[in-house]
Amino acid sequence: MFQRFFLFSSYAVVFSGFLALYFSDGISTPIALLFLAVLILAWSIEDTDWALSERTATILILLFIPILYLDWRYQISLSVPRETAAASSLAKTILCLAAIKLLQRKANRDWIFIYLISFFEILLSAGMSISPLFVVSMLFYLFFMICSIIAFEIKRTRDRVAKEKKLREVERPIRLRLSTVAAVLLVLILLFAVPLFFLFPRVGGAGIGGGLGGGVVSGFSDSIRLGEIARVQQSDEIVMRVRIEEGKETVKEIKWRGMALDYFTNLGWQKSRKDYSEPFVRTERDFFIVDGFNKTPNLVTQTVYLEPLDVPILFALSRPVAFQGGFKLINKDIEGAIMVVRSGSERFSYKAFSDISSPSVESLRKDNSPYTLGTARYLQLPANLDPRIARLAAEIISRSGASNRYDKAKAIEEYLQNNFGYTLNLRASGEQPLADFLFNVREGHCEYFATAMAVMLRTQGIATRVVTGFQAGEYNPTADVYIVRQRNAHAWVEVYFPKENAWIAFDPTPAAGRVSGGVSESGILGRVRSYFDALETFWVQYVIAYDNQEQKSLIGRIGNQRNLQNNLLIWGKKINEYVEEWWKNLKGERGFRTSVWTATKTFSLILLAVAFVWLLELALKNIRLLIERLRLRFFPDRALPRVEFYEKMVKLLAEKGYVRQDSQTPLEFAYSLNIPEVTELTEKYNQVRFGNKQLSEAETINVEALLEKLQEKLLRKEESFLVESKAIRNS
Repeated sequence: MFQRFFLFSSYAVVFSGFLALYFSDGISTPIALLFLAVLILAWSIEDTDWALSERTATILILLFIPILYLDWRYQISLSVPRETAAASSLAKTILCLAAIKLLQRKANRDWIFIYLISFFEILLSAGMSISPLFVVSMLFYLFFMICSIIAFEIKRTRDRVAKEKKLREVERPIRLRLSTVAAVLLVLILLFAVPLFFLFPRVGGAGIGGGLGGGVVSGFSDSIRLGEIARVQQSDEIVMRVRIEEGKETVKEIKWRGMALDYFTNLGWQKSRKDYSEPFVRTERDFFIVDGFNKTPNLVTQTVYLEPLDVPILFALSRPVAFQGGFKLINKDIEGAIMVVRSGSERFSYKAFSDISSPSVESLRKDNSPYTLGTARYLQLPANLDPRIARLAAEIISRSGASNRYDKAKAIEEYLQNNFGYTLNLRASGEQPLADFLFNVREGHCEYFATAMAVMLRTQGIATRVVTGFQAGEYNPTADVYIVRQRNAHAWVEVYFPKENAWIAFDPTPAAGRVSGGVSESGILGRVRSYFDALETFWVQYVIAYDNQEQKSLIGRIGNQRNLQNNLLIWGKKINEYVEEWWKNLKGERGFRTSVWTATKTFSLILLAVAFVWLLELALKNIRLLIERLRLRFFPDRALPRVEFYEKMVKLLAEKGYVRQDSQTPLEFAYSLNIPEVTELTEKYNQVRFGNKQLSEAETINVEALLEKLQEKLLRKEESFLVESKAIRNS
């Protein structure tokens, strides 16, 4: 049974590492199935004559090395993305070594090698993983690795004890030792691994590869055709997770603003000033100040965890004034869109500070100031625009009795909300799909409603622009975040009021298209999904997108000890820079000689660390033995079960010249004397000392009787010996 447990836990360690590689997209499905087949085969031939010899396994490894090199050099696995090709080749190399080792007959050193291979599987997966499923495989790995270490210690000790025939005597020390090993491992993981994990920000991008269905979300470029957002809304992929840190209670309507477009072409929208971009650099306090505050600001802080997207937009609540994040430069276009240069395969996080204060409705109604020449582009209309659109807008405004810009905008907004249907089916068509939507189809999605309102107001001399972004998304109370998906993509209108110098948002989409921002669904399944989303958010926040900015927030939440915080950040930054420099040297970016020297130095440091750990373990072992001896000396009754009867027996035997040798166990010593009472008392001693058994009253009486009987027998032997000696002398 024990051998089966040992094999199962050891194979489970390898399987957990393999599972982590698969979840992190390090290997393809065909390779995964092939390795699973090898794993099952290895289990079937374990401890049989079919297992490979060590020599055969070595030959196979030597044969596979050039094949694996060619796979890495020429990227034979075409199905693997280029950015993950090198990591995938390394994953296949590790799995190949594991497969060959599993198929061979294994000594103790082979099992150690297999455990090391599984560790490298987890290490590689951690560098590639962009999925919380890695957490599941990691938990399995930790559990089975501890089980395997314990089982391996038992196996190695049992093998040694079996040779020395001391199994019964060492059962309790083995149990104590294994308990200590398991406890030490868990304590080390908690005390060292977790704090260090959160102390150091991630190096480079968050994970290798990954992305949302190609990494593209339409509607956030320099131009957009009518109908693109509807196609995006049919996807359930996550775009970002947003936590509102401060000022949440003052936010009336949540919309994550992205891009604004000002030029209408009948078929869509585009930017008329593509060449304009205002750069902003980091201030001394790590802020990017991109706008000014209103007289009475209402600041809302958001932390955004953005998924891999091939768009440069930073999303935030309307009118962001500052950002914090791990980027060097921020650009702001003329329509207020915030952009950064980034790779589409990286996740990252940032903080956005938005001033959501807005002029009062009374102030907006009084704003009748004329527009300047600078706002003329917000009144642009195509030359061949269907004239019915202008007549419809004038009719709506006339019926409402509106006399100012604000009331005219509200009249158009309410008309579209109440008289048209919402659908994602793209039915409007032709050279002027907007006219087809307004006068024929009379149903559409947010993009058509926003376009209709913006164009209709322009026909009445009111400056507008269309804004694309996202609705609030689904609020997860467990993680306190809004989970924004592609189906939450949205478009709305901003109307300019020149006297207040403010762009005011209007949303003409009917209520059916604005059902967003609700709480996670109720019920057991909804609660389970909520918890899983919370776990995924935690994974993204503290693993995938954990950077210097998130580190500052975490340390700031732990405490306000600024000196300690600053010292930790400086130390972590220096180590982060050193790791980046070491990696560049190791990859050979500074020449072959530098790469060889760095690899040699790293290997030497690893050897020194192993030697140090071995010496430390030896020192701790001696200290533990010394403490045990002192405890036995000064606290014998507390340290051991009550075995005075055995001590009395040993004392009686010593007085008669029977002394146990250091090489003998108590039971071997008893067998060598061939005295039944000594054997029986020693067996009772083993039960009490190593079996932690308490003697019953009857057994205690029996032990005392055995001691008396032994004492009488020893006295008779002594008298008999004296008589024989006297007879010999007389003769």
